[in-house]
Amino acid sequence: MDAAQRVAGAVGAFLDGPLPVRIRAWDGSEAGPAPGPGVPTVVLRSRRALRRLLWEPGEMGLAHAYVSGDLDVDGDLADGLSTMWTLINSGTITKRRPGARELPGLATNAARLGLIGPKPAPPPEAITIKGRRHSRRRDSDVIAHHYDAGNAFYALLLDASMAYSSGYYTAPENTLAQAQHDKLELICRKLDLAPGRRLLDIGCGWGSLAVHAAREHGAQVRAVTISREQRDHVNTRIRAEGLAEKVQVDLLDYRDVAERITATDGPFDAVSAIEMGEHVGDEHYPTFAATLHGALRPGGRALVQQMSRGANAPGGGAFIETYVTPDMVMRPVGDTLTFLQHAGLEVRDVHVMREHYVPTIRAWLATLEDRFDEAVGLLGERGARMWRLYLAGGALAFEENRMGVDQILLARPTDRGCSGMPATRDDWSVPARAEAGTHES
Repeated sequence: MDAAQRVAGAVGAFLDGPLPVRIRAWDGSEAGPAPGPGVPTVVLRSRRALRRLLWEPGEMGLAHAYVSGDLDVDGDLADGLSTMWTLINSGTITKRRPGARELPGLATNAARLGLIGPKPAPPPEAITIKGRRHSRRRDSDVIAHHYDAGNAFYALLLDASMAYSSGYYTAPENTLAQAQHDKLELICRKLDLAPGRRLLDIGCGWGSLAVHAAREHGAQVRAVTISREQRDHVNTRIRAEGLAEKVQVDLLDYRDVAERITATDGPFDAVSAIEMGEHVGDEHYPTFAATLHGALRPGGRALVQQMSRGANAPGGGAFIETYVTPDMVMRPVGDTLTFLQHAGLEVRDVHVMREHYVPTIRAWLATLEDRFDEAVGLLGERGARMWRLYLAGGALAFEENRMGVDQILLARPTDRGCSGMPATRDDWSVPARAEAGTHES
């Protein structure tokens, strides 16, 4: 009996029904249903893949096996993940306990397949962050792990604006560059930015919003990040674009904004936090919300774009927590609104953008696939595979409503309750374009 048949028999003993995937083993043998739509081929490149799955059945065993290169999926990875998720959640795959008469045969199979042995070590890309959750030092280490991977890699992955957040597709045929331009324009219009108005951008990334607000709307921008790589990139960019007098970027934790910026240079006309709030835990979110409120002048506006999850959805999950952004917190959007309202901010608009993240991430994934060899040169084989799995799984999570992303527009009312907001959304809408543009903010 070849290896694929042994694996199929061992797995099938735990399933109440036929094997839902095709298996190709390290010896080239194959078993299971014929490959085709809805039937991915799982490629086991070594016996270690099986040991990983035996020791950690489920998401983490699969992640370790894939990132290490012990396991692969033939064809489109996103399609394979979608098929497996659908099978599991539709109840098509049901587990059972093998009977007593089957156990000796399973033990023999396990020995012949090389499953007997110590637990394989996870790939080094699976990091362990030390320290108290959401302490300053730990937050700094988490950000350094993800965002200081190197500006060269993010320049490879993202569009020219270097926007690392959901785009806004006003037409389905638009390019990623157009979608990111329209997202930045939407934010600036919602915040009512104009020449001379002052914006505080908390968690500024590589400066996409700061540069767009200064260049396209004439705003004076103060931006903060705790990533040195991002700070250095923004400084280089604003000098190159002649915006050094309009944009200032500081290496600063959001918890120091009130003392170091608001107390000396505030208040601001507008405050933004674009997909930064996910890195703030529940215990610190009241401080974060108070920081937004305190930085705004009465009548000023704030915009928070932040990922969310449903009441019963998993959010990021174990893979993201282990490989990508440890300590990321996603909560139902209503819970976030409560935090913001308790800080004294008035919720003026909640714009659900979940569907926009699907084409955004798929555009990043397409770029990664097209330039995979370059990514391997920057990150190594395992690092590039980790990003491939992250992006394929992320697009699927948004598509299937396991994760969401929302733009929350807020105002700090005056003492007399005036918000200064227009009566309708027309003033900030970004019109759909019949043809895709190629804006590069």
